[in-house]
Amino acid sequence: MAPTALQTGGFVLGLLGAAAIIAATGMNNWSAKDRQGDVVTSVYTYKGLWQDCETTSAGMTECRPLYGLLGFSGTFQAVRALMIVGVVLGVIGTMISVFSLKCLKIGSMEDSSKAKMTLTAGIMFIIAGACALVGASIYANQIVASFMITTNQNYGGGMGMGGMGGMGGMGGMGGMPRYTFGPALFVAWIGGAVLCVGGVLKCVAFRGMLPDKASYPGVAYKSQVHNKPVYDDAHSESGKKENLKYV
Repeated sequence: MAPTALQTGGFVLGLLGAAAIIAATGMNNWSAKDRQGDVVTSVYTYKGLWQDCETTSAGMTECRPLYGLLGFSGTFQAVRALMIVGVVLGVIGTMISVFSLKCLKIGSMEDSSKAKMTLTAGIMFIIAGACALVGASIYANQIVASFMITTNQNYGGGMGMGGMGGMGGMGGMGGMPRYTFGPALFVAWIGGAVLCVGGVLKCVAFRGMLPDKASYPGVAYKSQVHNKPVYDDAHSESGKKENLKYV
């Protein structure tokens, strides 16, 4: 019962985690403009892996697709690649998990085969979750570095107003927008963590799904029986006749 519960729990968590990182990869708000201190008529800007969008105070939204590969930094491309790999592995792991469930009968598939499929799906879930966590962390690190640089430029003195830093929301006076974490980052972090937990549960369930085997299987030995030849009446009569001839 315990291996089945662990396997089912890992499947559910893997399914939820895969759905979360798929949603995070497609979301456009990985980074959002810091709106603290902005006026009501300002434009709200947010960026994703595939589009940059702007929303006005009137509610109109316009997005610009991020085409091409050569126009972006290697770090940005690495984040894209990690999220795509995580999505692919998460989807494949989910499909394998469906066929490896013990409650699902597929022909004459043995328990050992389902156990191996469960282990494979668990490893895929762990790798997919790690890709999502690493990709989101790299992107978040870039946001933090950009935020600190922008804050220093806005407050640090291009206009000789270094004392304005204590006012918090007036960074826009420096002319450079600041960006903070967007909701997609948190979705990617949560989805990656859930995937890793689901993968661990499936790997633990693998040990309990293996069929029990004796360490030293017994071997039955049979003694050899020496059987005497048996002759029928025809052979015996012919033998008697030959003996009479020689007499």
